[in-house]
Amino acid sequence: MLLSAYLSKRFRTQAGAGERQNGFVTFIAKASTIGILLGVAVLIVALSVINGFEQQLVHRLLSVVPQVEYVAPSRPIEQWSSKVENLQKQASVTGAAPFISVNGMAQYKSDLKAVEVRGVSPELEKNVSSINQFIQGKLIDQINTEEVILGSQIVEQLALQRGDSVTLLIPQVNQTSNDILAPKRVTLTLVGIVKMGGPIDSSAAFIHLKKAQSLLGYDEQQVTGLRLQVNDVFYAHQIALRVGQTIPDYVYISSWFRTQGSLYQDIQMVRTIVYIVVFLIIAVASFNIVSSLVMEVREKQSNIAILKTMGAKDSTILATFVMQGLTQAFVGVVLGSVIGILVALNISSLFNWLSQLAGANPLQGVYFIEFLPSKLVWQDIIVTIIVTFTLAVLATIYPAWQATRVDPAKVLGN
Repeated sequence: MLLSAYLSKRFRTQAGAGERQNGFVTFIAKASTIGILLGVAVLIVALSVINGFEQQLVHRLLSVVPQVEYVAPSRPIEQWSSKVENLQKQASVTGAAPFISVNGMAQYKSDLKAVEVRGVSPELEKNVSSINQFIQGKLIDQINTEEVILGSQIVEQLALQRGDSVTLLIPQVNQTSNDILAPKRVTLTLVGIVKMGGPIDSSAAFIHLKKAQSLLGYDEQQVTGLRLQVNDVFYAHQIALRVGQTIPDYVYISSWFRTQGSLYQDIQMVRTIVYIVVFLIIAVASFNIVSSLVMEVREKQSNIAILKTMGAKDSTILATFVMQGLTQAFVGVVLGSVIGILVALNISSLFNWLSQLAGANPLQGVYFIEFLPSKLVWQDIIVTIIVTFTLAVLATIYPAWQATRVDPAKVLGN
């Protein structure tokens, strides 16, 4: 009776220990699956947001800001019409237009605001800029010499409304003595408001090219610069250097890489950081697969030994544990992909809802857009899945190999 009670107690103790160990192994396995799930979901969402910013950079900001500019540093460019015609014939150039740019002040009543006055040709500006889609009111190709279009932040700061008369103060310099003269004042009617959600809203003032020429004392064929639109914005600098050789005037060559290049580099840097950080998270989750499988092998040594005595091959045992680890990774990848895709498709609406709930938009006044863009690229999802499964396979090899080294004689003998 005493021996029976002792053996019964011993078996219950071993069973309880086995249950606790099995529960811990299950917890580690679930933790690795959840880690892979979170890593895949975060990577898909983060890359979608980065792709969205890059898309908005190209189709929103770079469709409005100058992609390529040739600016005369001292003397104006002569015979601009023939030069624009020549530029439009160059390879990789999709549009060309003249402009006159000068810093000035906008005044309404007693309030003043610094602006960049830009005289543009209504007929040609649409070939190099998509600014019209961000204008409320009269478009650029519809303005006359007595009208002006201002950025929305300028309008707000000066408390203007469409139809109000606003005064532009243009600085004057004596060309012979370089003395600063009294600024020239011109009163124009506000007919349009640029609302883009970027720096243009706080600085842009568009007027007719002929009006700018008269303010600076230029004739009809004189301008301060020429602007291009190219077919590939990421090669804008190379195109600018090549096409600039066809201009006989002495000009400064400028591309969007000089004015907005840091923003593009920031986007690419963030993309690289996201890849590194999230893949490290996935690697840690894959390491949990190693831990769970190692403990699983230790727990199932007697079962493995029995299978080996029954004739099971090492390749069968190896494949069994590899498939067990891949199953954990597969569940994590599938659920993570589904969650990541759903969040990426709705993150813009979710961001707007959270901004309204918090009463503040963290992107307002910081970036060239005031919303959180998202663009799903299926290649990113495929790369994420392939890399995750590769890490999972590597994580299962060692524990599965350890399972094939179990010695049935030693295990069953003990």
